[in-house]
Amino acid sequence: MFVVIRFRVEESAQAEFVGRLETAVEVLSRQQGFVAARTGRNADDPELLALSMEWVNIGSYRRALSPYEVKLAAVPLLSQAIDEPTAYDDLDEFAPHR
Repeated sequence: MFVVIRFRVEESAQAEFVGRLETAVEVLSRQQGFVAARTGRNADDPELLALSMEWVNIGSYRRALSPYEVKLAAVPLLSQAIDEPTAYDDLDEFAPHR
């Protein structure tokens, strides 16, 4: 499964925000079930940033948000996300096998 979390951040505040984002990803990457992460800036709207993460399953992602170190480093940042659904199942899991 994968997670897409979007943030609206003024360009003048992005350097500080990206530092916090890197710290959050580093802490989350140490959690069981983490597979990969990438961050980016929208090509058409430079104030729109995204964090995409891949996890083994939804349970591992949700459990990863519980440890104390994650609550300190990642949860405050994640609470600044745009309020929208973030967790997605891979469509490959639902497609008929050929």
